[in-house]
Amino acid sequence: MSAPKDSWLDRDAGPVVRPYAMTRGRTAPASGFFVGLIDVVAAVAGAQLPADGRLNREHRLVLSRCRQPITVVDLASDIDLPVGVVRVLLSDLSQYGALRVVATSRGPVTNERLLRDLLDALQAL
Repeated sequence: MSAPKDSWLDRDAGPVVRPYAMTRGRTAPASGFFVGLIDVVAAVAGAQLPADGRLNREHRLVLSRCRQPITVVDLASDIDLPVGVVRVLLSDLSQYGALRVVATSRGPVTNERLLRDLLDALQAL
């Protein structure tokens, strides 16, 4: 049984590419590299990138968005990719010296007023 001809085409969005195709099948960042959702990343100016085709379009898109420091979750939202894919791409760029983590959370980040408002809203439901 053959698949419909346009099964990899979304009329509104264009060609459909599976997230694992962007990371060459990898689902986790390189060993030893971890970046949290609210960690801030930035491109390293003047970094020498590999010219052998190891960087794909998504790598370059990440680098262009990281010219100014940005949180990982905002980056994923801006480029419309799953956070897991973004983390793998960030680990690649970090290995090439093209990206660095400039700020990372040191312990739990909580806002007591926000948590109380959330609890009140949940109780109101």
